[in-house]
Amino acid sequence: MVTLVMLHGWSVTSAETYGGLPEALAARAADAGLELDIRNIHLGEYISFHDEVRVDDLARAMDAALRKDVFGAELQGQPADAPLPPFACITHSTGGPLARRWADLFYGAARIADCPMQHLVMLAPANHGSALAAIGKQRVGRLKAWFSGVEPGQGVLDWLSLGSDEAFLLQENTLHYPDPPHSFFNFVLSGETIDRAFYDFLNSYLKEAGSDGVVRLAGANMNYAFIRLVQGATLLSTFSPGANPDDLAITELVMQPVPGLPPEPDGSLFHSPYVSPFLVVPDASHSGDKIGIMNSVTPDNAGNKPQVAAILKCLQVNDAAAYTQLVAQFAAQTNASQEKRYTMLIFRINDDQGRRIDDYDLLLLGEGYHPQLPKGVVIDRQMNAASSALVYYIDCDALGQIPQFGIRVVARPAIGDGFAGYMAAEYRIENTAGSSPLPPNQTLYIDIVLRRLVNRNATRFWPAQPRRKSFKDTEPDNGPYLD
Repeated sequence: MVTLVMLHGWSVTSAETYGGLPEALAARAADAGLELDIRNIHLGEYISFHDEVRVDDLARAMDAALRKDVFGAELQGQPADAPLPPFACITHSTGGPLARRWADLFYGAARIADCPMQHLVMLAPANHGSALAAIGKQRVGRLKAWFSGVEPGQGVLDWLSLGSDEAFLLQENTLHYPDPPHSFFNFVLSGETIDRAFYDFLNSYLKEAGSDGVVRLAGANMNYAFIRLVQGATLLSTFSPGANPDDLAITELVMQPVPGLPPEPDGSLFHSPYVSPFLVVPDASHSGDKIGIMNSVTPDNAGNKPQVAAILKCLQVNDAAAYTQLVAQFAAQTNASQEKRYTMLIFRINDDQGRRIDDYDLLLLGEGYHPQLPKGVVIDRQMNAASSALVYYIDCDALGQIPQFGIRVVARPAIGDGFAGYMAAEYRIENTAGSSPLPPNQTLYIDIVLRRLVNRNATRFWPAQPRRKSFKDTEPDNGPYLD
């Protein structure tokens, strides 16, 4: 018998948000060869609308709730740290990152094979955040069709802001989980249909292409990569204003492993394979009782809701071979249904001394490696004020029509402006004709490391006799810069 727990999304205040999905799954489970009784389905509730509550707090509370509310009878009389029995979890929106953070906090890369949450099926999860978080909790709270006038708590909203440090941590940790996924199988089902009934007020994110009105497909997908670009290590012996930017070189490309399909980077910056089952569900929006991916499902209409059959397929997976097979099946269905595809790039800029660089310009380069892309390639651009991460949302199919693509970073202070600073850096690639350098529906985390250069006049030694007078007016020279 499958024990199933369900977790709702952000700022939910009623269990009505689950719609008829629990009953629909229980009614159809036997046809899929699963034992699932409605008495073994547990509907979660968590408090996300108080400012002091953070995702880590909720993950700790989730562990206690599993031990008390779900498995209390089975664990009675056992030690407080007794292993939890196996269970499956279905989440919506922020419930996905919450369940993942619970698994990471209590098991992590070293013990993920022992995780009792053997299936994690995420519906429209905000795994990489939501663009809506940037508009602030008061304005988000006004989206009454989504949130019933309830302001989301600031602690959870901070996590959901694109490029947040907390989201970075979870994504980095997850990429170090071993493969195959042993008993911890994760799946993502998300839509890209906008329910026009939810245009509460004028906000472009509510009708953004490649999203369900709240979460971008690229922000939901568990297929993502971390890329590290490091500025060349050649000593800059002289400096002249207007010098060409240094090259950036890939030093690390980390992507999710997949059983039976080891990653084979082809030397390009951006390509990564599908390694986690990801399905774009037709005619599914984020919420709502008409086409919402979760709360529009009822026992009566379940046969017409493809997400119901897809969830049951996910719950049937019990080994690496079946998991890999579902990766391919969902990818084929998704590729056949999509006309336009988008990618999210999240940049962090640091220097080789471990400092975060907050003052910089990051330019995307187009044809001829000029800092100008054709209209319509860049859909959105956000800066995370807390982490200084810069987020670009890109039409990857439109980008594939451009023969060159690149990145240029100009950080301040620049060398030449003082005794220490940074030289501009670039990464360039040639596009294969008609092929985008960006993988569709994915998020790419790109860490750029610049060399911190110091002018030789920053510290000097001189003979004691004759003694130099004031060095107050010393200026940097155009001699060697040290790194």
